[in-house]
Amino acid sequence: MPALAVTTAAALVAGGVGFTANADDDTTTIQAAERGKNGSSGGFDLPEQLTKRVKADGIGDHLDKLQEIADKFDGNRASGTPGYNASVRYIVRTLKRAGYSPEVQAFDFPFYVENTPAELEQTSPDATAYTSPDDFSSMTYSGSGDVTADVVAVDTDGTANAASTSGCEAEDFTGFPEGSIALVQRGSCAFGQKATNAQDAGAAGVIIFNAGVEGRTDSFAGTLGNPGYDIPVVGTSFAVGQDLIDPAGTEVRLFADTTSEIRETFNVLAETRGGDKDNVVMAGSHLDSVIAGPGNNDNGSGSASILETAVKLAKFDAKDKKKGKKAKGNGGKGRLTNQVRFAWWGAEELGLLGSEHYVAELSQEEIDQIALYLNFDMVGSPNYVRFVYDGDNSEGGGAVGPAGSDDIEAMFNDYFASVDLPSEATPFSGRSDYGPFIVEGVDIPSGGLFTGAEGVKTEEQAEIYGGTAGEAYDPCYHAECDDRDNISMDAIDEMSGAIAFAVATYAVSTEGLGENSEPAPRLSRAERKAAEEAAHNAELHPAHDHSHGLRR
Repeated sequence: MPALAVTTAAALVAGGVGFTANADDDTTTIQAAERGKNGSSGGFDLPEQLTKRVKADGIGDHLDKLQEIADKFDGNRASGTPGYNASVRYIVRTLKRAGYSPEVQAFDFPFYVENTPAELEQTSPDATAYTSPDDFSSMTYSGSGDVTADVVAVDTDGTANAASTSGCEAEDFTGFPEGSIALVQRGSCAFGQKATNAQDAGAAGVIIFNAGVEGRTDSFAGTLGNPGYDIPVVGTSFAVGQDLIDPAGTEVRLFADTTSEIRETFNVLAETRGGDKDNVVMAGSHLDSVIAGPGNNDNGSGSASILETAVKLAKFDAKDKKKGKKAKGNGGKGRLTNQVRFAWWGAEELGLLGSEHYVAELSQEEIDQIALYLNFDMVGSPNYVRFVYDGDNSEGGGAVGPAGSDDIEAMFNDYFASVDLPSEATPFSGRSDYGPFIVEGVDIPSGGLFTGAEGVKTEEQAEIYGGTAGEAYDPCYHAECDDRDNISMDAIDEMSGAIAFAVATYAVSTEGLGENSEPAPRLSRAERKAAEEAAHNAELHPAHDHSHGLRR
């Protein structure tokens, strides 16, 4: 593990939201399980014992606390906000109470929030008010401004064109009248490139209208990539672009009120004292919400589930020297063959930034010490399906995981089958924090669970899992209503059993992981980024639309 900002952890813990840790009331049953057992090979079943102790009620208590934090801090827990910092404090304090020595890894990231809804209206020759998001949406990292000016088309005649280079070159703006609003067409270069060229040419604002070809006609929300823009930038439908390009000299009012800047945020990491430090089992969830809501399902559900797993696992860890207490069983030496490291990621909603930062800071030796990574993102969806990441991409639609990812998938499916619960595959689509772990050069076997986001439940799924066909797995995905009432505690109960089972199983042994996996082509970092770009252009949303947005 790389050096982490321990002093930052102390500063975060010093103030803010209090908490009440869950008391462990099952010491008697642990001791009963120990009677007649002699050592880790004597019949003690850690997966069984941990699974019994990680309960939905305990996870619900953590979810209550995360909701309380969001309620106190502007209704969200987004990275770079007081609500996120309070969430970090709660995780750190709970881990400390359980006997861990959590470390906080600080990193800078590009923060963005739309403070007030953007406005776009034609003022001349025809007074027309456009609506968001049906007609237009602000670009992530747009600057602020309230501008009324003529619209000037840049290297486009307004006809449909999938490969338009409108605004891609500085020369496109030769003779551009300073103070006008640039109208450019979506096409073959990044939105940020168009906006930068327009800003450098003296544009007071930028309107990027859609390409007009199949699949690219509607209003869209994109990203400029990073802060640094002093003018408002929006994306519109193809129809709005046509409306503004003719007649020449059309005047519009464009308004945006945003905060776009570099801020500091944090990952939280905690590892067991016991277990082989050269064979680390990792389990992670992103802790941040979107600005729009409290993020109780996305991803309070995953964060709370691994937090409760960590708290209960500590009872089977090595002796807590600070408190002088022995772990349950094996003479106090602990029940962990392998070290377990838990991670709560920051800034996932802006592009997996916390997990990417963590992996980028690892040395090759530290990468080699990680046996596998388990990811849990949205495990309490109200209209849920029990999705398991498709480690070998046997169902198609995603990436092939590193060797051993197929074994992790099989382990989860076997667990669900053992408790008579159906499950099905979901692809490694780049939509969550496993992404940085599975690229070429890192190649850490990965897997995990998911209960669905904005996707729509099918009739077949409703017959198998219950719930409502034709509705989203999570109707409150990325919305204000993703609060405590948005959680299915049945889903939490079922998925947390699998989480505890997986963590304990691999804490005991990773033997054979990947030995029978078929060789498969791996994605390099550049290829993964290119795949994300292609998905953006197809109006798919990697990081399950976690504000990656569309770049072209």
